[in-house]
Amino acid sequence: MNTITNFLIGLVAVLHIGFLILEMFLSKNKSVREWLLGESINSVNQPGIKLIVQLAMNMGLYNGFLAAGLIWSLFATQFAFEIQLFFLSCIIIAGIFGSFTVKKSIILTQAVPAITALISVWFTNNSTLL
Repeated sequence: MNTITNFLIGLVAVLHIGFLILEMFLSKNKSVREWLLGESINSVNQPGIKLIVQLAMNMGLYNGFLAAGLIWSLFATQFAFEIQLFFLSCIIIAGIFGSFTVKKSIILTQAVPAITALISVWFTNNSTLL
């Protein structure tokens, strides 16, 4: 595995650890919730805010699983390529879906770094094809 590829995978993992922290631990903060959702939530009542926080915490947990999978792939002695392919693909799909359903910039913060890492993974593991 090459150093650039490892760095890119590590970067995507760190981003998802950051998302975990924002969503699981900081989503009770109004400005963090608005940043996560990409819009003002002034009109949301208290039960709605509680639900938003619970959903954000759940999303944070999933981002933690994605980060854990990428970190695992960096230390895997077997099937590292397949593990990286799976977790990066999941992140790309989630980023594209999130850009349609939550806010457009998710594609830049989530999908683009994963796409970059996936391209590097692909070329590192298929260099004999070049």
